[in-house]
Amino acid sequence: MRKRTAAIVAAVSVSGMAVAGAVVVDSSAAAPSSSVSQADSLQKVADLQTAASASASASAKAAADKAAAAKAAARKAAAVKASASASAAAKAAAQKAAAEKAAAAKAAADRAAAEKAAAAKAAADQLAAEKAAAARAAAAATQQAASRSETRTTLSGSPQSIAAQIIPADQLDSFDEIISHESGWDVHATNASSGAYGLGQALPGSKMASAGSDWQDSAETQIRWALSYMNDRYGSPNAAWQFWQANNWY
Repeated sequence: MRKRTAAIVAAVSVSGMAVAGAVVVDSSAAAPSSSVSQADSLQKVADLQTAASASASASAKAAADKAAAAKAAARKAAAVKASASASAAAKAAAQKAAAEKAAAAKAAADRAAAEKAAAAKAAADQLAAEKAAAARAAAAATQQAASRSETRTTLSGSPQSIAAQIIPADQLDSFDEIISHESGWDVHATNASSGAYGLGQALPGSKMASAGSDWQDSAETQIRWALSYMNDRYGSPNAAWQFWQANNWY
């Protein structure tokens, strides 16, 4: 039986992987044959080294690709999250701005409505006050006229003779001219178009109530009212007659 001696030809470590090639040398073989066998063994070791290196490179590349893919996925997820956050923030800001605008519009409308209501109330209050004042003045005038009618001495005679007792002598001719043109000295003269009434053609005739409650039939009351009107508006019957001649009314 022949003896064989095992010799470790090479041991190689590549990328953390141990690759060992064992070459068996036959001690009884001839020298040339032993050299060929050793060369074959070395080639096998080299092939193993190449295969191990290729495997290590492939594993490293796969790991790097996986890490890069994970990193890209993380970046994409972060970008999507950031975009969603920005969109949500923009939507919230828009909703807040719209709510503030609506609130401002409502406040402005409420102020306008309040101001309009206040103005309407003020106008109504003023109108009511004016009406009340006018009513009080009319009542006072009526009362004064009634009082004068009750206390004064009633004059008798024709309207012209009564006027002569009331109108100052230097104004009587002018007064007579105006009354003659306006009513022809008819106590009940009525203008069919305007409704003016009485000796002085008061418009409306009820104005003469300030001179007496019997203004519809009393020549004295109508004459006193006409004299008061001429004095208040023109200063005197003479001045009133001058105006009448220029305008055909007074």
